[in-house]
Amino acid sequence: MLAAERHHKILEALKDRGSLRTKDVASDLDVTDETIRKDFESLEHQGLLVRSHGGAIPSKRVIRELSLTERQLINRESKSAIAKAAAKRIQPGETIFIDASSTALTITQYLPSFHHTVITNAHDVVGALADVENIDLICTGGLLERRSRSMIGLVAERTLHRYNIHRMFFSGSGLDLERGVSESNSRQAAFKEHVIAAAEDVCLLADESKIGVRSAFFFAQCDQLTSLVTTKNADPNILESLKNMGTEIIQA
Repeated sequence: MLAAERHHKILEALKDRGSLRTKDVASDLDVTDETIRKDFESLEHQGLLVRSHGGAIPSKRVIRELSLTERQLINRESKSAIAKAAAKRIQPGETIFIDASSTALTITQYLPSFHHTVITNAHDVVGALADVENIDLICTGGLLERRSRSMIGLVAERTLHRYNIHRMFFSGSGLDLERGVSESNSRQAAFKEHVIAAAEDVCLLADESKIGVRSAFFFAQCDQLTSLVTTKNADPNILESLKNMGTEIIQA
């Protein structure tokens, strides 16, 4: 069995079981314990697992890309609390951007009743707001990325620069003090860079599970964040550091 095939089987087993013992994996794959230890070491260097005494556990520092449907099932209560708190920041007549993250999508349930404009690249945001009369709804257009149900690419990017975006509401896969905000999808990361460049107020929506986490592609530095809306159990040391950088912290 090739190393790449073993690595795939190891990661699948880790996802199913939650933790692995070296001896068990060696037996399952009919190889030596030493071979599996080397496999664990290689996968740890890639950030895909963490070696533990006698085995391996999942890495909390790297997040794989999930579909929108999968993301909507995770931490629903936290996302609702964050979205409700974020929506209170919107002022009459403002133009806001809502990205294709599941947390940002939840904001559509709490938008204020006064007139404002929403720009989005998210198919599901368009669907949620299509019949709301007090909102001027603008879709960026662009190439539809089916997994995230969002529109990206040159057309979407050019649309952004035609508008003055007062507030940007977005999420990511992780927020790391040193490296910033990251995504597991390179094209999503690139698109969000363009939104940040066009926005006056950059508001990150991230529950405690994303604080201190690194994903694959970084697209925003911490000092670019105007505000962070998170949950009450988020790491207080990281939140204090962000405050010192000038980021407003709101805990829902």
